[in-house]
Amino acid sequence: MFENATFSVVNKNKMAVKVALVYPYFHPANDNSIFRFPPLGLGYIAAALKKRGVEVELVDCTFMQQREAVERIKRFKPQIVGFYSMFSMKKTTLELAYTLRNESLDGCLFVVGGPLPSWAPEGFLDVFDVVAVGEGEQTMTELVECTALGKDFSNVKGLVIREGKHVVNTGSRPFIEDLDSLAFPTRDLFDNEAYKKYYHEHFGYSTTSMITSRGCPFSCDFCSRPIFGADMRTRSVGNIVDEVEEIAALGYDRVWFSDDCFTLNRNHLLDVCGEIVKRKVDIDWECLSRVDTMDAQVAEWMKRAGCIGVFFGIESGNDSVLSMMKKRITTTQAQSAVYAAKAAGLKVGAFFIVGYPGESNKTVLDTVRFASGLPLDYLSFTLPYPIPGTPLYERVKDLGVSIEDWEEPRNYRLIRHKLLYASGFSEGKLKFAIGKAQAQFYGRRYLGKIGYGVLGRPFERLTDFAFEMMH
Repeated sequence: MFENATFSVVNKNKMAVKVALVYPYFHPANDNSIFRFPPLGLGYIAAALKKRGVEVELVDCTFMQQREAVERIKRFKPQIVGFYSMFSMKKTTLELAYTLRNESLDGCLFVVGGPLPSWAPEGFLDVFDVVAVGEGEQTMTELVECTALGKDFSNVKGLVIREGKHVVNTGSRPFIEDLDSLAFPTRDLFDNEAYKKYYHEHFGYSTTSMITSRGCPFSCDFCSRPIFGADMRTRSVGNIVDEVEEIAALGYDRVWFSDDCFTLNRNHLLDVCGEIVKRKVDIDWECLSRVDTMDAQVAEWMKRAGCIGVFFGIESGNDSVLSMMKKRITTTQAQSAVYAAKAAGLKVGAFFIVGYPGESNKTVLDTVRFASGLPLDYLSFTLPYPIPGTPLYERVKDLGVSIEDWEEPRNYRLIRHKLLYASGFSEGKLKFAIGKAQAQFYGRRYLGKIGYGVLGRPFERLTDFAFEMMH
């Protein structure tokens, strides 16, 4: 929509618009998650805006109290405040935005984007002026340009706006095909020291995240893809390793590749590993993987290139449930992948869901036995979360789904999960299954084969019976 002449005027004026980008996540008390990273999405948007000469403040609330975040934004005096939001952050997003609207930010434009606003924009328009749908780099840049030039936003693709009583959608924005064209996230705007301190205090190392691809070609029943879509786009090998070197130069010990499946393109993965080895980049890394992409050769190359851990989304220990979830994997593949990674010297983690719609006592116990019997270094369970826009949500939306005010628990409960719809299982029964699985998992680890046979087997039988008797 913008002609070259327009860009030159904007560049000459250095886009005299100040933009505050806000990540409204407030760290729960007593939380020791190994997955606590700065907001990459806002880092990418900040980088795109800074290329246009925009003054940007990135306010990551992870290690702040709400009042501190409000005061920091007020001091910056932005003309635009852009929020990132998702399923677990809707409440804090709306609360913080509402507070800011009452804090004398006269004439400030309030924008929100991210997974949940992209799926359900109308739910944000009572507090926000604009919802940005999908990938935000180009959308936010054009939005800022319109603000700088005093133009309306009707020609900016990827926006949802309320005009009077009507909600107006300006049309879909095409995905960014050339990911190498994007500037790296503005890591100088992240609170790197706070994240390093968090990891050092809890785990003895520091780590941060990066992403090498966008989009996922799979259609898991519970997974939402509102931002990056189904077509996978991948950065070039050199571009990826350039960013790895940038992170290493910042003094981090590890990189977390946050791609939905870092190992999906086998040849590309092996090329990345080869380039890391060639450049002698001295940094460890971890990633997510599908079990059907892992074999001995892949695991060995990953290990050689500095990989120390891989995490699999296995989700169930019962093949019929895996089929119901549309995972397109089997328990046999899962077991083979875990053993291949372990044989290469990698640490292995896995994620499971218990109480999926259609499950029985037997299938839940199958998952408990399967998961707790694998030689894992990290084991995580969750309850099914019906995220808007997923087939799972469509299946249970008439069962009293209560997601409007859901957020991560902020208390000291041992198992931080909540059942959000009327399931065939009670929340207490599913939490019992999770506790049982963790007890069996650590029992195998610390008691050894003989000790577990003496103490663990009777525990399994007793708790199996207790689980079946619960409602």
